[in-house]
Amino acid sequence: MKYSIFATLALAALGQAHCIAQRISVNGQDQGQLNGIRVPSSNNPIQNVQDSAMACNKGFVNPVSTNVINIPAGARVGAWWQHVIGGPQGPNDRDNPIAASHKGPAIVYLAKVSNAGTAGTSGLQWFKIAEDGLDGSGQWGVDRMIQNNGWQYFTMPSCVAPGQYLMRVELIALHSAYTQGQAQFYIACANINVTGGGSGSAPTVSFPGAYQANDPGIMLNIYSGTPGVPNNGGKPYKIPGPAVMQC
Repeated sequence: MKYSIFATLALAALGQAHCIAQRISVNGQDQGQLNGIRVPSSNNPIQNVQDSAMACNKGFVNPVSTNVINIPAGARVGAWWQHVIGGPQGPNDRDNPIAASHKGPAIVYLAKVSNAGTAGTSGLQWFKIAEDGLDGSGQWGVDRMIQNNGWQYFTMPSCVAPGQYLMRVELIALHSAYTQGQAQFYIACANINVTGGGSGSAPTVSFPGAYQANDPGIMLNIYSGTPGVPNNGGKPYKIPGPAVMQC
């Protein structure tokens, strides 16, 4: 992709504290910028949970990569988030990979398809393979992504059936979620082929449809306890969506 496109996209994102997923890694091996992943051209979030873009986002960088990334079952996988396509938005970008205020969970889903490189994104059935929410120290999944220099890491379950999937990576920013419709969803989908694996199963959901605007993990005040402390008032946080696949 030419530099001029990166520059145009960076300028379009000026003044925003948002982010875009743009790389996949497998067992520490970076698969390349924009390779095998459907990357939105805007770093703006989705905020309407009934939007069709809740599946894999919208307005993809053209051309969309049709490459399919091989991922062995049991592999350590990463999705790389940055403020804009290509990395930071200029020198000393304090909001790279995302503004530290954007606390929330990091989640991963799969949907079985026949050809991941060309599959559409509507009408799919998604199952959750990983989630990282609020821990006992008050740290969120997004905090750990920031600490990992933008990498959202997770393990591909060892029992996932082999074959091709769309892999949906998601961050939810909850800093303004005390008002309905103000949670921010950052989403991208990668084209993957799972090798090895087994015959595991998990409950499936549709996007849109899996989330409701007033779900307890989507509409809440994470600052409900000590002023200025985003730990959900010391209460457990319920990550939205179905249970994670268990092997």
